[in-house]
Amino acid sequence: MSATILITGGTGFLGSYIIKQLVEKGYNVRAMRRSTKLPFWIPQAIFKKVEWVDGDVLDVVSLEDAMEGVDTVIHSAAVVSFNKSDRSAMYRVNVDGTANVVNIALEKNVKRMVHISSVAAIGRNASGGSVNEEKKWEDSKINTHYARSKFKAELHVWRGMSEGLDAVIANPSTILGYGDWHSSSCAIFKQVYEGFKWYTTGTNGFVDVEDTAKAVVMLMESNINSQRFIINAETWPFRQLQNTIAVAFGKKMPARKATPFLLSIAWKLEKIKSLFTGKKPLLTRESARIAKSSTRFENDKILKALPEFSFTPLAETIQKACEKYAEQAKNLQPNG
Repeated sequence: MSATILITGGTGFLGSYIIKQLVEKGYNVRAMRRSTKLPFWIPQAIFKKVEWVDGDVLDVVSLEDAMEGVDTVIHSAAVVSFNKSDRSAMYRVNVDGTANVVNIALEKNVKRMVHISSVAAIGRNASGGSVNEEKKWEDSKINTHYARSKFKAELHVWRGMSEGLDAVIANPSTILGYGDWHSSSCAIFKQVYEGFKWYTTGTNGFVDVEDTAKAVVMLMESNINSQRFIINAETWPFRQLQNTIAVAFGKKMPARKATPFLLSIAWKLEKIKSLFTGKKPLLTRESARIAKSSTRFENDKILKALPEFSFTPLAETIQKACEKYAEQAKNLQPNG
């Protein structure tokens, strides 16, 4: 295939799996990166087939250079954080960075764009319940700053579409799979592996990282434009997720219920601890709020639009990821 596809955020968790999917399908892939460190969880042979360009979505000149001669852009670069200290950088990257990508794609007459958003950008209902693609954003306390930044980013994509950009939006739920368990949604695996004792009462949507990458590439290849699609396999209680991970690792299931009162104490203690250690808190006011919320994300639209696509059962995703994480943990242990 002669088409050249630019991916922003190619060294991120989802971005790296999108690259794998594109390379395996024979596309010419150009990927932007800010550092030379490449994800260890993807075969390095894949990355050898990628044209890497140094750049940043906030650096318009590097973005213009990266988009030269490109047919399609998959915009995956984003900051995901619930920490106050990351907030201003997150808004800059997620909102201003997306505006830059849209503007230059229009300027360069890029034929197609896939924007990686999040179910967070659709917003949660304070009362819980179901959320689909038709839901209108409502400003409420339950929406995190990450959610707000992704909502504002989407507005730039919708504006681009109204100005003639052929684009489609993917809204994945919480992505699970094998990656760096010190960061992103992968951290839940490390937490359970190390014997985390608490469970929360909320529910959330979850999806396999490889399924998400596959759906993104299929949306890119489709004729669908000016639409958004929720990519969510199943909605599970957080406790079920933690228990399934614990069983796969052969660890004890979290047995202590984290009530709203305990969660509020926990995030305050984490905040104080972070002041002394200089490390980012493991739990914040925003992540505690998500842990006790209950939202069901519908997935009918993507399954109708892509009849050949299907989701991997979450239990299978977790089992596969846990085997790789356990192997990795064993290899990191000192001998003796």
